[in-house]
Amino acid sequence: MTSKVLLLHPKRFGDDRGWFSEVYNEKAFAAYDIHDRFVQDNHSLSVPIGTLRGLHFQTPPYAQAKLVRCIRGRIFDVAVDIRRGSPTFGRWVGAELSAENGHQLYIPIGFAHGFVTLEASTEVTYKVSSLYSPQNDGGIIWSDSELSIEWPLPMGVAPILSSKDGQLQRLRDFDSPFDYDGIPLELAEV
Repeated sequence: MTSKVLLLHPKRFGDDRGWFSEVYNEKAFAAYDIHDRFVQDNHSLSVPIGTLRGLHFQTPPYAQAKLVRCIRGRIFDVAVDIRRGSPTFGRWVGAELSAENGHQLYIPIGFAHGFVTLEASTEVTYKVSSLYSPQNDGGIIWSDSELSIEWPLPMGVAPILSSKDGQLQRLRDFDSPFDYDGIPLELAEV
């Protein structure tokens, strides 16, 4: 299985009625070395611009790979390397996902995930490779200065967080259960 963060560009086939896109195909994803078995689909609606969700992950044995897409509005989606021993530990990559561009972000196990909404009433759906497990739910604070994530918040807009996300730990306080597998963080486009 790949441990690369992948920005996927599903093809759209359009005519005067609109378009059609195949957003997941097990055989096609295997060609990208994605062999995760997705077991749960999640769907969120974030009404205000600047809604920030994350940075989330689940620890083993319920660790999750994610396949994220925006089906209404726009988000800036982020993956942070949290694999101990990784030369890119604490570094991040990000991409804009929107209903218009149709891009998807694949985030493997060993990465924290978060996003901020860039338009009102934005909807995000994502597949995960393990069921939700409250006792394995974890996160890193979105504003951790060690990460230096460049969140593209509109001028004058403060992030809107859940109380849980506003109290997450800093990276330096996190004892990672994820091991580095020899593949440093990069954002590969396919």
